[in-house]
Amino acid sequence: MKTKTLFVCLSMFLCLWIFWTASAAAADAVKIGVIGPMNFVQGKGHWNGATMAAEEINAKGGIQVGAKKLKVELVKADSNEFLNVTDATNAMERIITHDEVDFIVGGFRTEAVLAMQDIAMDYKKIFIGCGAAHPELCTRVATDYDRYKYFFRGTPFNSKFLVKTCFVQMATVGAILKATLGIPKVKVAIVAEKAIWVDPMIEAAKGFIPKMGMEVVGVWRPSQTATDVTAELSAVQSSGAHMIFTTFSASVGITFARQAGELKVPAVQVGINVEAQKDGFWGATKGMGNYVMTMNTYCRGVEVNDMTGPFVDGYVKRFGETPTYTADTYTAILHGIVPAIEKAGSLDPEKIIPIMEERQYKTPSGMIKYMKDEKGRQLHDLTWGPGFLTSLGVQWQDGKMVGVWPNKWKAAEGAPEVTYKGIVPYKVPPWVIQAYKK
Repeated sequence: MKTKTLFVCLSMFLCLWIFWTASAAAADAVKIGVIGPMNFVQGKGHWNGATMAAEEINAKGGIQVGAKKLKVELVKADSNEFLNVTDATNAMERIITHDEVDFIVGGFRTEAVLAMQDIAMDYKKIFIGCGAAHPELCTRVATDYDRYKYFFRGTPFNSKFLVKTCFVQMATVGAILKATLGIPKVKVAIVAEKAIWVDPMIEAAKGFIPKMGMEVVGVWRPSQTATDVTAELSAVQSSGAHMIFTTFSASVGITFARQAGELKVPAVQVGINVEAQKDGFWGATKGMGNYVMTMNTYCRGVEVNDMTGPFVDGYVKRFGETPTYTADTYTAILHGIVPAIEKAGSLDPEKIIPIMEERQYKTPSGMIKYMKDEKGRQLHDLTWGPGFLTSLGVQWQDGKMVGVWPNKWKAAEGAPEVTYKGIVPYKVPPWVIQAYKK
């Protein structure tokens, strides 16, 4: 009997010791949840960027929280948001309630991020979105601050600014086309995936393209996962378009670029093609993506500031590829959350949020400053334009991704020209020149 009692006591002690040890270990770490579509490049970018940030922070001893130094512990959550919004909400619920994370970064598709945002707000967890572009994510902060103040946009700037950037890049390429092809007016086909983040961009494009002296010849909306877009490409070619304004975040970007290259459609591609931001785009399109241009955040050899090169080079060395914009979980953690925690001396979001709202700081992709709306309300949205975040325009030229914009961009009359180290001239595809020079 005594032996049995002793065994029970030892077992209870062991369980308590394990629980105490685990609790003590957890208390010595800041847990950051990284949520995204982990089986896709966007989620891999989320995880890689966060991993790099955590490694840098921990190598320096961790985060100074008051008198304590705490290491960063990452928790990976696969949202599967491309395929199922319910999976995304379940993943968010799990990392908060089961994994007990302190902060969250990531998210990609607006439909899923809106739902995940609500869950994070229920638990009053700071959630920095690193992928979704729809303005509603931050409009919610302004209209219901007490509930949504825990959400900040980390990347990209919202779709209104994305489309403005596209317009500037389109105008730049349009001027080159007019001069090269000798055409009086550039005709534009809008081809955009079926996704709600794209909707405001299309409406803006239809209204603004004519104001740029160009003509909209049609709008096509293939599925974000389409494997055949020959019907759309045939219609685009029949429309006489000189330029295709693309808006793709998913695999349709590869399909469209490959088939357009195979068919030698005599129109240049400008806009957003997230797949074309990847090093693997050339191989995925079998070289048919040559001369495709897309907005991007990073490109080897292009330096927005003195932080860009070390980050890009370090990422390439660590993961063997150029970072996509979702890898700005690196920035969200290293330059966003951590300095705010250290200044607050606390993990309390109520103390951290006011600091994040007021900070202005340099990152590898530009200067971060959070905006207010026209009524002076906090938006937690990113400031766009010269001196802040501008993004890049990159083009595939004979197997290499190169930066082609901003190249002496003047945002307004009298404003200084904006360019970055490593930018090279844009090239018009030779088959387009041949088609319109006849």
